[in-house]
Amino acid sequence: MSKFKTYITTSIPYVNAAPHVGFALELVQADAYARHHRLLGHDIRFQCGTDDNSLKNVRAAELAGQPVGDFVNANSEKFKSLGERLDISNDTFIRTACNDQHTSGVHRLWNACSASGDLYSKAYEGLYCVGCEQFYDAEELNEGKCPEHDAPLENVREENWFFRLSRYEEQLLKLVETEVLEIKPAHRRNEILAFIRRGLSDFSVSRSSERARGWGVRVPGGDDVIYVWFDALANYLTGLGYGAGQPLFEHYWANGGQRAHFVGKGITKFHAIYWPAILLSAGLSLPSTIYVHGYLTVDGKKIGKSSGNGIDPVKVIEDFNTPDALRYYLLRHIRSAEDGDFSYERIERAWSGELGGQLGNLLNRVLAILSSSFGGVVPPVPENDFTRKAEHLHEQVASAFQKYELHAGLSEIFAFVGEANAQFVRRAPWVDAKALTNNLTQDEREELSLRLGATLAEQVYGLAIVARCLLAYLPRSAQALHEKLGIQVPELYNEKLVVEGAKTSASAVLFPRMKVP
Repeated sequence: MSKFKTYITTSIPYVNAAPHVGFALELVQADAYARHHRLLGHDIRFQCGTDDNSLKNVRAAELAGQPVGDFVNANSEKFKSLGERLDISNDTFIRTACNDQHTSGVHRLWNACSASGDLYSKAYEGLYCVGCEQFYDAEELNEGKCPEHDAPLENVREENWFFRLSRYEEQLLKLVETEVLEIKPAHRRNEILAFIRRGLSDFSVSRSSERARGWGVRVPGGDDVIYVWFDALANYLTGLGYGAGQPLFEHYWANGGQRAHFVGKGITKFHAIYWPAILLSAGLSLPSTIYVHGYLTVDGKKIGKSSGNGIDPVKVIEDFNTPDALRYYLLRHIRSAEDGDFSYERIERAWSGELGGQLGNLLNRVLAILSSSFGGVVPPVPENDFTRKAEHLHEQVASAFQKYELHAGLSEIFAFVGEANAQFVRRAPWVDAKALTNNLTQDEREELSLRLGATLAEQVYGLAIVARCLLAYLPRSAQALHEKLGIQVPELYNEKLVVEGAKTSASAVLFPRMKVP
């Protein structure tokens, strides 16, 4: 029987500047899904990358006084490095510049849409936002400014190629209404439906080579440059070898399975309307699900490369000496589909108060008594309400992933950690451990030892379940927790869990207190 296939992608950010912490949110969300599905035994392909071919990249390079190629190479490498520092488990990293495979695939997609009669040329004049890389109608503006960047727009007049988006209005409406094209959360789906019902206009898919400074993928047989969104969206295909004859495209896109995009709310329209229409025109399969997250903010204002409030995620990782402090904060304290505020103080409280104070402290106390009383070897695990509840924890976490509520999954995990702490206090194993040092009869010693062993074993079992459930969220800390408990890291969630007889570590500091700015 073949494995269930899931192809997971992040959007590809512009490389007009180094990455800020807002994009880390998308990376860790997509990574958690990829890890979760691998642990379910699914056949996963996970792709990240960068959009090198935008006008804003060109202008940023000019402002920096650098050749465009050198500029985008340096910033693209910073995005790739960020993924590595965050323990992002992507299988591939695609770049759209200087990439023959990508160019070949974009040309193939263009020619397929042309063959369907969906590309035509006309003179056009409109208001253009370089930050968004799109034209806006006057009614879409906020007091004459871009609604996304709150900046004035440029008036652009040129001969462009257009895509017949209007031809696919009814088809797109039905696909979204019936959730053949699933958009999560529901309020983003409703926004897309409202946008379609207002009527769809054809959109530009090229710009003049002069305005693009000659940077980007050329229109087949012409001098113009393919508009950034047509070029960029194609990465989801070209990264699999579309246009280059690679079997990955047939396996992960053309022949069944799930195709999931993770995107920010500011680019939902392009992924949920423009992209499916292009695919329909080219006769290709559509995405299955589009997961739309909100923005990170500072004092309520969106974090952005050009906003002056960018926070370097690499510095956050270095300050805490681990990526898991940032991963945990973004995945638990930022609701998956909503905006959320970022601050060092909140991360420190989450790291020290929750990871350290709740999980780390419990682990330390359990393993210390286990070491002194049983040489660190786990006694038999009792079957009781506590251990039975632990066994169902993964079901609650899996439900959170299904609902696109990753924060809820971590809340369930730490609610159980809270119950484990309460159970530990109720059982008061330190009392039994101390009593074992007294002069006791053989029967008294056996009774105390059995009770103490059961108390510690149930805690180790609960902590092992927690470790397994944390693998998708905090892979580094989850692996360390397995090691402290003396058990193997599973390849699948449903691998049999045996803790009896495991040799635990007496030293169990997983979340040391940090001094951060």
